[in-house]
Amino acid sequence: QVPLVESGGGLVQSGGSLRLSCEASERTFSSYVMGWFRQAPGKARVFVAGITRSGASTSYVDSVKGRFTISRDSANNTVYLQMNSLKPEDTAVYYCAADRHLIIPASLVRAYEYWGQGTQVTVSS
Repeated sequence: QVPLVESGGGLVQSGGSLRLSCEASERTFSSYVMGWFRQAPGKARVFVAGITRSGASTSYVDSVKGRFTISRDSANNTVYLQMNSLKPEDTAVYYCAADRHLIIPASLVRAYEYWGQGTQVTVSS
């Protein structure tokens, strides 16, 4: 089990920034590919960003490229999602995910074994 705890969500105005954190209670954190997903009300959970075990490679959904940055700090067992230039359409519950079998980040929900509880991000216009 890899408990994942997200934090950093909140209410922000359009154009603002937030940084989400996901802390893993697992000493082998560096063995997991990590991802961020989001789920808007009434919609499916979708991939936002992912990062390889080493942190050397990242991937993003087109709608957040150039605005969001995923990173990881293995010393603190934490993955971050820096979100800039936020838009109302970014409003969703954001989830952290982890998987030890992936080599590169995957965009499918079912590819990830472990999930956090989610943190709400609300962007007002």
